[in-house]
Amino acid sequence: MAGLLGMRTITEGRLGETGPGASVAARTFEVLLDQILTFRLKPHELISEKAMSEALGVSRTPVREALARLAGLGLIDIYPQRGSMVAPLRIADLEKSQFLRESLEVGLIKRAVENPRRADLLAMLKGELAVQETFASIADDRRFFRSDELFHQHIASHAGFPGIWADISAAKLHMDRFRFLSFPRLDSMSVVLGQHRRIVDALEQRKRRCERIFAASSRCSKSSRSAIPTISRQTAV
Repeated sequence: MAGLLGMRTITEGRLGETGPGASVAARTFEVLLDQILTFRLKPHELISEKAMSEALGVSRTPVREALARLAGLGLIDIYPQRGSMVAPLRIADLEKSQFLRESLEVGLIKRAVENPRRADLLAMLKGELAVQETFASIADDRRFFRSDELFHQHIASHAGFPGIWADISAAKLHMDRFRFLSFPRLDSMSVVLGQHRRIVDALEQRKRRCERIFAASSRCSKSSRSAIPTISRQTAV
């Protein structure tokens, strides 16, 4: 059964807060995903469909569907006779996630450089950059990283692939888990701001060699492995 701490925080984030437009199954998935990414549901924690459905005020069906989706993303391990368990942190997942995310984003930036409406994109990116600097100054990491998502979504749209952000978001989920865990030690917002400034510079200068934009991210991911607190490192495999 899910731990008491996990169930309390699940209850605090009931489905009414996730937006009225989504289906019950989609909203259930989003709530559970957030709990996993923010370590309110911890690695190796058992999840009870019954307890979760009661906490969220839904039937077991959307919970079961959400768990199946999360298992497909590698965030839940399902064991016959035992049930569902939050997947541990896996270094291999981090490395794969980082590679896929950076490969896709470098390709999008290169395409965006050639977009004749590059000036419109630059205006949007600079606006998000200003917002991020404000959030970084007050250490509001949640709103900072929401703006980070919008920043990259703008690039995807101007590169001609507005729908690809869903693929990138799925690809980087394991990076997000490590980033959330290591954030207080690594000053991740500073790293992200540096990346975003280099992206804006590349677009302004119409540079097509973008590979070095994510160099700091690579160093950050390597550092995160040693920065994981001892209690959490025991869950990484």
